[in-house]
Amino acid sequence: MPDIKFLKFHQGQKNIYSDPGKRKVIRAGRRFGKTTMLEQCAGNWGARGRRVGWFAPSHKIMLPTFKAIRTMMAPIIRHSSKTDGIIELITGGHIEFWTLDNEDAGRSRKYHNVIVDEASLVKKGLKEIWEQAIEPTLLDFDGDAIFAGTPKGIDDENFFYQICTDKSKGFTEFHTPTTANPTISQAAFDRIVQGKPELVVQQEYRAEFVDWRGMNFFKLPWFLDENMRPVPFPAHCNTVFAVKDCAAKGGVANDGSATVWFSLENLPEPHLVILDWEIEQIDGLYLIDRLPLELQRTEELARICKARNGSTGLHIEDKSTGTVLIQKGMKERWNVHAIDSELTALGKEERAINISGHIAGGKVKISEYAYNKVVVYKDQSKNHFLHQVLQFIIGEKDQADDLFDCLNYGVALALGNSDGY
Repeated sequence: MPDIKFLKFHQGQKNIYSDPGKRKVIRAGRRFGKTTMLEQCAGNWGARGRRVGWFAPSHKIMLPTFKAIRTMMAPIIRHSSKTDGIIELITGGHIEFWTLDNEDAGRSRKYHNVIVDEASLVKKGLKEIWEQAIEPTLLDFDGDAIFAGTPKGIDDENFFYQICTDKSKGFTEFHTPTTANPTISQAAFDRIVQGKPELVVQQEYRAEFVDWRGMNFFKLPWFLDENMRPVPFPAHCNTVFAVKDCAAKGGVANDGSATVWFSLENLPEPHLVILDWEIEQIDGLYLIDRLPLELQRTEELARICKARNGSTGLHIEDKSTGTVLIQKGMKERWNVHAIDSELTALGKEERAINISGHIAGGKVKISEYAYNKVVVYKDQSKNHFLHQVLQFIIGEKDQADDLFDCLNYGVALALGNSDGY
């Protein structure tokens, strides 16, 4: 049989792999190496003729793992199908892939080993899927299961949180911060966490369960210059773009339709300036008439800021009324774009956490114009952008957050969403 070259585990990974427990949960900081480790495990087990079930929250999260394992096991693959999510090996082993948006994931199968990757991202329903569909697949071989993820707040309904904190669930927990990976230099780690909110560091890198409820997330000084002042419009920039969050219908009791304009400059490093914003109560059907005006404003700001690449248009949340606007804009060949569904599917808190490093690190400033702007909205006259962004409280429902959403989308689109750097 051809040789398969598996990666060597670092000590933290060895400790997890060698533990004899049949139910394990890995609570890991970012870049500890949990997914890479589990990919090696799945391949190793399959090469030894075992049946492995791999479960992930979504197809997009699962696909890189499928490709990595398929490449690693290529010399001994009998058959593989990305569509069916299966890799069959000449050893008799096979690895099947499932997404956890399917409540029957794994049902009717039998496995020696089960891996549930990024389990913390499944906010509700994982307990039922585990008990009713996945765990029964281990009965035939008295199989083993490993759950893995990075904490996402304190949530009593989150099954990952439950199995980490409630020992009666029967899982052996391995708490492994980012720094337990010896291949990551301390200097690189220090650069990444510098300037990030402490709670973000605790959650994302120390792998601690953080209670975000009742927290005001963003702070005004982060958006101001070193003299605690808003900044002028940039004298030049790389591009100007806008982000739009749409309401389904108008009325004082309903959400608003919000738009925020940004400039992006890539030198000496990528950074944003919030140029302008607007929010209004308007029925969704009338928003189509607003699009040309908002695109004109984008072009106007591109001229004022001498954008070298001009305007990159209006980016719209692809939900509800926004979908209609995108379809209309594309038909008319307007400069409109749908925001990636993987980004819009994230919760507000998760989007804010993911881009917090950019803002806390001083890469996003507010212009004097946007800072001093006051408009009437829902019968209140004030700077609604600052109010929504600075007063947003994590875990509180029914907040005005349309401009808050635009900020988070804009920063993620321009500067990156995954790790905040």
